[in-house]
Amino acid sequence: MARRLEFDREKAVEIAMNQFWKNGFEASSVKSLSQAFGITRSSFYNAFGSHEALFEEALALYFEQSPDQALARAEKGVAIKKLITRTFRAACKARASDSQARGCMAVNGVAELCNVNDNLGGVLENIILGSLGRIEQLLRWGVAQGEIDKGADIHALALAVQNLLMGLNVMCKVVRDERELRKSAEITLKGLGLFDEKI
Repeated sequence: MARRLEFDREKAVEIAMNQFWKNGFEASSVKSLSQAFGITRSSFYNAFGSHEALFEEALALYFEQSPDQALARAEKGVAIKKLITRTFRAACKARASDSQARGCMAVNGVAELCNVNDNLGGVLENIILGSLGRIEQLLRWGVAQGEIDKGADIHALALAVQNLLMGLNVMCKVVRDERELRKSAEITLKGLGLFDEKI
């Protein structure tokens, strides 16, 4: 009887995350992933169900370490301008320190899969819209706390912040200097009235 190969599922999801992040969904085929895991294609489907299901699982793992998670985890009462400024600084540092210049796995996925893959495109669209909604909520907290003008168009402001974050995650593939990324982000945040000069 053949000896059963041990299979570390958690490690496999991490490997998949890094492949999807660097190469994209389509280029990270079931065949290439199975080879990276050291398992057969049938074992792949037994373990993960489908190529798309593994992508979603890898995406969830990615978000656990994403530099913008501070926005998702913030609690009511936090200083909003400080939170936003620190989040963008953390994003600039993380992207500039990535020797592979991969940008953001979710933003890469939007560019590759939205309007192409109905299932994953829809998943990614919901993630971006969810992020937009969260930013809008944070900005409304900022209004209530007196940090942001009551007359501000909060939805438009949230769109601008989300757009800046997504743009940064693409620009970092070309501009890899942290100081340059920070300067560009800070100029925009200042223009939006969301930059904290004290940190």
